[in-house]
Amino acid sequence: MSPQKPSRPPRRSDSSSPRKSGGGNRSKPLRRQGTTSRQQRAATPAKPVLKQSSRPQSEFPIIEAGEQQPTDSDLIYGRHAVAAALESHRPLNRVWVNARIRYDPRFLTLIDEAKASGAVIDEVDTKRLNQITEGANHQGIAAQAASHNYHDLDTLIDNALAAAKLPVIVAADSITDPHNLGAIIRTAEALGAQGMVIPQRRAAGVTSTVAKVAAGALEHLPVSRVVNLKRALDTLKERGFWIYGLASEASQPLHRTTFNRPTVIVVGSEGDGLSLTVQQSCDVLISIPLQGNVPSLNASVAAGMALYEIYRHQWAAQIQISSLQNQNKLL
Repeated sequence: MSPQKPSRPPRRSDSSSPRKSGGGNRSKPLRRQGTTSRQQRAATPAKPVLKQSSRPQSEFPIIEAGEQQPTDSDLIYGRHAVAAALESHRPLNRVWVNARIRYDPRFLTLIDEAKASGAVIDEVDTKRLNQITEGANHQGIAAQAASHNYHDLDTLIDNALAAAKLPVIVAADSITDPHNLGAIIRTAEALGAQGMVIPQRRAAGVTSTVAKVAAGALEHLPVSRVVNLKRALDTLKERGFWIYGLASEASQPLHRTTFNRPTVIVVGSEGDGLSLTVQQSCDVLISIPLQGNVPSLNASVAAGMALYEIYRHQWAAQIQISSLQNQNKLL
């Protein structure tokens, strides 16, 4: 009797078999769509990666063909500032204006005259004006003008002495904030001052911000920019002006000062006030008495108060003279 063959172990079910059902070949791993082999990746040159700026695209101004982006020193914006430049026939290279202001009765003739004088008139939307003025309050109009035309100091003095019996000139010592400078210029022109003197170094010059805050006063108030403010004050003293410096620590109060000569009022910066060399050039140092807890005033506010007091003295003197003349006529 032959020996029995050992029985085979039972075959595993199809569900547990590693082989695919319906064929004896082992399944190949599926390749992901879009992938390449290692050799192909090595042979394919890498694409250059462009580095994108982190700044938003809206911050970059769009420059039109044939147009130069205006700088802060030659850009005027705002209705009052541009209207004053147009009315005084200041040379303008280009005017950007929206449709509403373009055909406004106040600007229509002025813009047409500027166009006839050679200025390029661009009717643009608010987005473009925002880009040109870098988000400033343009009020629908902006213009590109030549750099501000500073006046010679001697010419400014001659014109001031010819314009008034008791002329007033404002000198700014190290005013670095353009808003303060613009506000001082606006107040000085409104009250009747004959000019302004500013230093070249460590001080704000006449920029678009200054022109905007001045609201057109720059078209009527001459500004002289000097290398050395102390020497300029000495020149003014030689021409008969009396130099008054505003200083918080001065013992003589503003309201007890008599302004009966050609006057220069010197305003210092908010932080440091008048420099020592400028104080030495002043004939009188005066202060504005304060009763509150705040130890000092904004530079433009102090200048406005001093200018009003100067002209109040002049107005009071004129009223007194007129009264005496009327009394003599009655006698």
